[in-house]
Amino acid sequence: MEDFETKIKIRGTVTEITYRNDVNGYTVFVLDTGEEELTVVGICPDVREHDTVEAVGDYTYHAVYGRQFKADSCFATIPETVDDLYHYLSSGAIYGVGEATARSIVERFKEASFDILENNPERLSEIRGISAKKAKKIGEEYNRQFTVRSLLISLSGLGLTTQESLLAFETFGVAAKEMVETDPYALCEAENGISFERAEAIANSLPVSPSSERRIEAGIIHIIRYNFNNGHTCIPLEKIFAPASSLLEESRDRIEEVIDLIIENKRLILKKLNGKDFLFIPEAYHAEMGIARRVQVLLKYPPEDPENVNVFIDKIELSSGFEYAELQRKAIETAVNKGILILTGGPGTGKTTTLDGIIKIFEKKNLDIALCAPTGRAAQRMTEATGRSAMTIHRLLEVEWRNEKPYFKRNLRNPLECQAVIVDEMSMVDIFLFNALVEALPFGCRLIMVGDSDQLPPVNAGNVLHDLIASELLPVVELKEIFRQSMSSNIVMNAHSIVRGEHIKTDYKDGDFFVLHKNFTLDAVRTVRDLYTKRLPDSFGFDPLTQIQVLCPSKKGDTGTFNLNKILQEAINPENSEKAEIKTEYRLFREGDKVMQIKNNYDIRWESEHNEGDGVYNGDIGFIEKIDNRNGYVIIDFSGKRATYSKEQLNELELAYAVTVHKSQGSEFEAVIMPVIAVTEKLCYRNLLYTAVTRAKKLMILVGTDGTIIKMIDNGKTKLRYSALKSFLLDKYE
Repeated sequence: MEDFETKIKIRGTVTEITYRNDVNGYTVFVLDTGEEELTVVGICPDVREHDTVEAVGDYTYHAVYGRQFKADSCFATIPETVDDLYHYLSSGAIYGVGEATARSIVERFKEASFDILENNPERLSEIRGISAKKAKKIGEEYNRQFTVRSLLISLSGLGLTTQESLLAFETFGVAAKEMVETDPYALCEAENGISFERAEAIANSLPVSPSSERRIEAGIIHIIRYNFNNGHTCIPLEKIFAPASSLLEESRDRIEEVIDLIIENKRLILKKLNGKDFLFIPEAYHAEMGIARRVQVLLKYPPEDPENVNVFIDKIELSSGFEYAELQRKAIETAVNKGILILTGGPGTGKTTTLDGIIKIFEKKNLDIALCAPTGRAAQRMTEATGRSAMTIHRLLEVEWRNEKPYFKRNLRNPLECQAVIVDEMSMVDIFLFNALVEALPFGCRLIMVGDSDQLPPVNAGNVLHDLIASELLPVVELKEIFRQSMSSNIVMNAHSIVRGEHIKTDYKDGDFFVLHKNFTLDAVRTVRDLYTKRLPDSFGFDPLTQIQVLCPSKKGDTGTFNLNKILQEAINPENSEKAEIKTEYRLFREGDKVMQIKNNYDIRWESEHNEGDGVYNGDIGFIEKIDNRNGYVIIDFSGKRATYSKEQLNELELAYAVTVHKSQGSEFEAVIMPVIAVTEKLCYRNLLYTAVTRAKKLMILVGTDGTIIKMIDNGKTKLRYSALKSFLLDKYE
């Protein structure tokens, strides 16, 4: 990295935002420096018109646009004049303050406005329309934003780019500047940190660099956390030395020496598994070990007084007018008498019917039952399938947030008050969530886990369902028989063919499964757009917004979600003078847009016709009902629940005309369109295609090439995940 001291610093007022990429925050704006109007380009997601801006970078020359200033770092400064303050407040930067309110504040308090906002915000209630509660909130938000702005400017002075400064603030809060000055390597150890090389460049630019030992320690932990973020709960010790030596340019002996010190300081844990040494970050080790201990208890103490449940099953069959298959009866009997069960199987094999039988018998036994799933969409689907209320696992455990981390009120000391817990979509559950769940189970509580082991593993660390099954300690019933009513579905039959590694027909003329052959990505993109906006609605009557879903292997590329969402937004919900729009750091939202929540947020307030509450969950899909730019809020309808978002909270949303296959887990859609062309090597595998196909209820359309489809089916190798749960289960059980 070039030393920031050799860079050029400029300052001025933003007169116009000419372009902003809503995906990565890349912005082009005109800056009035007082001497000239200059075009500035760079990652500047929070810059607004009328802001006073400081930028660090270099002058460049663009062949088309001429002389420009390329900013490595760019921040809006703190307003210094009343006019600056008015423009800042009227920009919508503070929730609840629009142009009229901003004018009222500066006209009433003039130069004292700064002191009022910072030290005496209660006086804002002297202005008509501002309550005492609102005045307090405005003051809190003003001080928060100015603290952040000051900190980001300070970090910029240490040589951090805009993105790095934001990351440092998100990780360390108000202590970020002190942390970077004393230990910049902490930036690469963070959960979503910068590269080690970048942290080293920052360290080398400081007056006093951290010690050699600290550098090596940070590099080792960075390698392990990088693998953890890719799903591994542990890494073989032997596999650390090659990447660590390459990254750090240190000898194996020196790396071994520092690893011993890290273990001694309990920043890593060393454990021998099957004769090999593995390294864990402590939280992953304790989560997997905690699961093993609790599962041991469940296995050791099954429900008392096992009984012949066949009488109950016969009565259900008689009242329902159908017969359970042999494995379905076995699953119901195991759930009742063993108290713990993994129920797995592909589409059309009767998992829902079996689960319904289990629930009915639990109800006849007057058991208090809790139904849950890892995401809001999966919980909603479980509710629809069973006819009984289901909730997210987080909600069941009564989650609260402390220092931006989840804390569960239901735990070992305060267990759940139920006698049976049924979890759907177990393939999505990671080690931390499952550990929290089993810790909260009361003594003697039954645990029924339902999932499809052939689907994708969880996004976060671990491979819980796979490891539980592989341990062969827990009762597992895998439903394999495809029921007659499902055999007429090409979706179901092809899903089973895919999971067996068998090539599927790609020349269907009718039915519910089609392949549209396209050899060029732009042709595929146009076909996806036409299918979504016209052909499927005209031919089948599907509503594009509520019944059709585009699923993509990746976010990137011509057929990725970023590009397709822009194209589909323009086609289905184009710019309209009657529809308000709002820009965030990375996206443009418009009234009527289909959006998805991408992280759990338990603080967002919602209201429905008959109820109200808090919480919108990862995977929830809704529609933007209203955008109020003046007051800085957006109303989104999530299946009848109307939630209000501040502008800052919009960063938790993505357009959802197209979503990744990973994000679709736990959901079902009437019709699914999936581009299968130019899929990157690392995403060209069988269970990704299988997961996508099993999301479709009535219609599945693949758009692309036979070669890509065949390549995905032939690649049955699941992505290797190192985990210790199976070993811990076996060790603990013995």
